[in-house]
Amino acid sequence: MGKDIQQSIELPASPEALFEMYVDAKQHAALTGSEVTVSREPGSAFSAFGGALTGRMVATVSGRLVVQTWRSTNFAADDPDSVLVLAFSDAPSGGRIDLVHTGVADGDYEGVSEGWRKYYWDPWLAFLQARETPT
Repeated sequence: MGKDIQQSIELPASPEALFEMYVDAKQHAALTGSEVTVSREPGSAFSAFGGALTGRMVATVSGRLVVQTWRSTNFAADDPDSVLVLAFSDAPSGGRIDLVHTGVADGDYEGVSEGWRKYYWDPWLAFLQARETPT
């Protein structure tokens, strides 16, 4: 059946910019430091971190919403895909991402919960801060 994860983060960029950074493969790779396959097109494949994460794009609302099927290589073969929803909205610091990740395999729940911060939120913030810093 799986477990659910809910997390939110505010980042110093507009919701539209954050959305684009997620659905544009070049920007997504830049912020995670890992090759990614991603698109805004429903039905398109998603993979990241050398195939450790895979899924399909279910739906997008430009600048506002991403819905994906999602699984990690730590899911058991008989675990169903989970569903990831990322909602992008305005926030005092720029933009906010509200994550709802449902049906995360019990055996990978802790890794996925911690992984969002370790592999996405912290690097994303560092990426945005580095862009703001003059060289």
